[in-house]
Amino acid sequence: MISSSERYDRDALLASVPQVDASTPLAAQLAEDTRRRIELSNASFPLPRQTRVFTVANQKGGVGKTTTSVNIAAALARAGARVLVIDNDPQGNTSTALNIPHQVGTMSTYDVLINDVPMHEAVQVHEEIDSLFVLPSTIDLSGAEIELVMIEGRESRLRSALTDYLRYRSRNGQARIDYVFIDCPPSLGLLTINAFVAAQEVLIPIQTEYYALEGLSQLLSNIDLIRQHLNSALHVSTILLTMYDSRTNLSMQVEEEVREHFQDQTLDTVIPRSIRVSEAPGHGQTVMTYDPRSSGALAYLKAAQEIAERGAPLT
Repeated sequence: MISSSERYDRDALLASVPQVDASTPLAAQLAEDTRRRIELSNASFPLPRQTRVFTVANQKGGVGKTTTSVNIAAALARAGARVLVIDNDPQGNTSTALNIPHQVGTMSTYDVLINDVPMHEAVQVHEEIDSLFVLPSTIDLSGAEIELVMIEGRESRLRSALTDYLRYRSRNGQARIDYVFIDCPPSLGLLTINAFVAAQEVLIPIQTEYYALEGLSQLLSNIDLIRQHLNSALHVSTILLTMYDSRTNLSMQVEEEVREHFQDQTLDTVIPRSIRVSEAPGHGQTVMTYDPRSSGALAYLKAAQEIAERGAPLT
């Protein structure tokens, strides 16, 4: 909680930042970054009253699901929350981006789902952020869809394992996990269904480019089916616009359309197209550690703050 004098200083600094319109995109981005640095300095991120579980999903590939999962998770963890990321995609890109070992033979999501390995035996701690925990994925998970078909309770395996993990932490005097983010493959198979059944909230990243809303109605229909038959608590709580390019009319048009249809769910913050965000996974890092002062890092940090504030207990 910042003091009144700190708030006064911050407001004075914000007022000194020039207003720049979109006709000069570079200057506008620099001004926006400056405002965010000021707003986020000494900012507090309220913790939720209980664990919030998100499935990060979009049946369209290449929209930033993994990038959003790892960067929002890292931002919240760096702000003081305890965060668990579950890599539920056989490609293992989440594990790669977080520099978590996930070679064949590593205890992983596959072992938890198929072999009944307790989740606490497979979860790893991030090497740079000690409040960030990761359940990695290995290539073994690519066969899990077929194996799950023959297992009783196949749709709720992940929910049961996650519930047991959270109870294990409580019983053993470990601090509560504040957020769980489950990264899914871009398809509606049993892996994604398990993620939907395990979560209460869905975070949908939407790319601000052509065909952005393609398949979204089908995704929403599938979520509605899950809610009706398997998980009544599931709802779309958060939509995040990604790969935003303020130089193009297209990005602005897509943003307008998404906000018109999903006014309450869409975050105010948009994630700009950023070279730093794209480079970070190649270095086994999130952009939050790779270049924390970049436009992409500031945007993800601001988005994380919005998510935290939306889920804060009412006082």
